[in-house]
Amino acid sequence: MKVTIYTDGAARGNPEGPGGFGTILEYRDPKGELHVKEISQGYIKTTNNRMEMMAAIAGFEALNRPCQVDVFSDSKYLIDAFNQHWIDSWIKKNWKRSKNEPVKNIDLWKRLLKAAEPHQVTWNWVKGHDGHPQNERCDELATTAADGEDLIEDEIV
Repeated sequence: MKVTIYTDGAARGNPEGPGGFGTILEYRDPKGELHVKEISQGYIKTTNNRMEMMAAIAGFEALNRPCQVDVFSDSKYLIDAFNQHWIDSWIKKNWKRSKNEPVKNIDLWKRLLKAAEPHQVTWNWVKGHDGHPQNERCDELATTAADGEDLIEDEIV
């Protein structure tokens, strides 16, 4: 099955949070009917990069079988980690991080890799606020999540 995942994180103008993330999964069932699943998580006190990573994790963890997955994100950090093989070099270095990579991100990268492992994944960067309907919807979800009442510290529930 082919699935498209659109993600976005919202720092609400403050890189230390609060913020939230939105994710949309889009797929067609064997009968050809289109299905859309929306995931929104609110009020996370963390950085925007981590929210983008958590949005992608939420999308993968919502899948219950191996799929061909296209991920679209406006986070160059997230997309470049895979397309520029940063992840590969981190694995080869036994997850020794560069001086610019926060320690807390390594466990999140590992969780993302585990969630994505059974799937064939293509990572696609899209310019933020480019008018793509699903990308704009993710931005709306992320903003709604950022305005949410639940306080969650670096965790997807």
